[in-house]
Amino acid sequence: MGAKLITLPVNGTPIKGVRFLVYAPNARSVSVIGDWNHWQSEADPLTRLDDGYWVGFVPSLGADCRYKYALTGLDGHSLPHKADPFGAYAEQYPSFASLTYDHQAYQWQDAAWQTRPVTAKHQQALSFYELHIGSWQHDEMGNPLGYRELAARLVPYLVEMGYTHVELMPVSEHPFYGSWGYQPVGLFAPTSRYGSPDDFKYFVDQCHQAGIGVILDWVPGHFPSDDHGLAYFDGTPLYHDPDPRRGWHNDWQCHIYDMGKEHVRRFLVSNALYWLDYFHIDGLRVDAVASMLYLDYSRSHDQWLPNSDGGRENYDAIATLKWVNEAIYQRFPNAMTIAEESTAFPGVSAPTYLGGLGFGFKWNMGWMHDSLRYIREAPIHRQYHHDTLTFPLVYAFSENYVLSLSHDEVVYGKGALLNKMPGDEWQQTANLRAYLGYMYGQPGKKLNFMGTEIGQTAEWDHDGQLEWHWLEYPRHQGVKSLVKALNHLYTSTPALYRLDCDPAGFEWRLQDAHALSVIAHERISDDGERVLVVSNFTPVPRDSFILGMPHAGHYSLMLNTDDAAFWGSGYPLPAEIDTQNTAAHGQAQSLSLTLPPLATVFYRWEG
Repeated sequence: MGAKLITLPVNGTPIKGVRFLVYAPNARSVSVIGDWNHWQSEADPLTRLDDGYWVGFVPSLGADCRYKYALTGLDGHSLPHKADPFGAYAEQYPSFASLTYDHQAYQWQDAAWQTRPVTAKHQQALSFYELHIGSWQHDEMGNPLGYRELAARLVPYLVEMGYTHVELMPVSEHPFYGSWGYQPVGLFAPTSRYGSPDDFKYFVDQCHQAGIGVILDWVPGHFPSDDHGLAYFDGTPLYHDPDPRRGWHNDWQCHIYDMGKEHVRRFLVSNALYWLDYFHIDGLRVDAVASMLYLDYSRSHDQWLPNSDGGRENYDAIATLKWVNEAIYQRFPNAMTIAEESTAFPGVSAPTYLGGLGFGFKWNMGWMHDSLRYIREAPIHRQYHHDTLTFPLVYAFSENYVLSLSHDEVVYGKGALLNKMPGDEWQQTANLRAYLGYMYGQPGKKLNFMGTEIGQTAEWDHDGQLEWHWLEYPRHQGVKSLVKALNHLYTSTPALYRLDCDPAGFEWRLQDAHALSVIAHERISDDGERVLVVSNFTPVPRDSFILGMPHAGHYSLMLNTDDAAFWGSGYPLPAEIDTQNTAAHGQAQSLSLTLPPLATVFYRWEG
């Protein structure tokens, strides 16, 4: 599909050119127009095939030729000129033209990464750095970095900070920058705002050579109504349902893919595979899954149509998502798919052969909302909200979860993560450090939106860049040092990740001390390694805090979020502790701990 550079024998002579292929079953005529034919629709008509495709060959064309499709509807009227739905490269406003592109030109250097052994991702340490390319960092002229410049600055930063993956907010071509990519028109084209497809490949290549995986946000649920896009592509609702109760999203003012159509399903499945195949992407985080699963999503009772059984589940979308996941894991067993799914739909990350949707992971939206609601409370009130910390463990192993602190929590007046914290400047920062330590100690993979690691104070602005100037101050350097330490602790400690998705990897040590706002648990690996994690969510230090333990032995301090190196108070606590033969909390022995104020501490059991 799309435009492909090929060589055809013509009268025994090989002729180089471009073959154009597009699906428009309801068009009366289709032609390709571009600079070479002065955008004249009569110059290069395409030939209709029996199955609704139109094909043609234009000799002497190479890469980077601008083109669009000129279509005539069944009524004989000309339609708005269309960009190529399968185009790999596109221009920005005002032309929105597609460009021919040679996928074979780029020479990859990531063979070692691509041929690494297949591993079980749910048993790996996965720490994602969620990134919006245009607003991470600007150059000296105040412009967003291109793909190649981004690679030069971001890759060493990710390695330094200990992240295992970068998760890019959508890079598929989108006409409106303010949509952040969540209203894509060119689903097969990395946006040209930051460079060419080869430049994007270079970015991925550099990540892989440094041992960093690349995850893309992928938007298969909806598409905007821009004239040059998929909307009424051949004069008919080719890609969406004509009934607005199924084909139009009122909240987002966009069309919804009609996954009851075979060509739509194939379009989406092929696109998912395309990014992993042609751009070596390591996985897809699928946006707004709940909006696809439910026919009544964000609709009043009279604005939706039930399924064939009278229910609200979208059977076509469910089947399509299963197909996407099966296809990805079959062809790319080292890849992963991640669902942003905000409901309790069962089996999102269960295999399809067990009746699940087949995703590898699911964002834990419940944990995110509960924990943020808790940490917003003033410490004196937290005792009345203790259940918001403990309840997520009731369902923590029902899915393969990613604990996500995403961009959605720092926009639209929600404020930066640091500014969600109560108290004065020191207490705000201590709360943030304690909260991040708590997050890294909980079961589930980790995701932080850019800026969290430097204690960003302003909510995210897609037109600006991160507040890098704050790193001139010890407060923010301390937060950055902590996040770096947490990532390296997490990725080097099997007890903190090996059994993330298995209840055998977690044991409560103290869950009901609501009056003290203290929680404690152990993380356990499959080879018996144990790490004790204790969080004190009050500004009151607690000396000689007795905690019952199931195993006698020696415990050594691994990390303390109150350490002076992290701009903490440096409250003194022992680096080594031995259990004592004093029963507590139903255990035969106990530890006498020192808990710093507003802090999370990690201790390793040495046996």
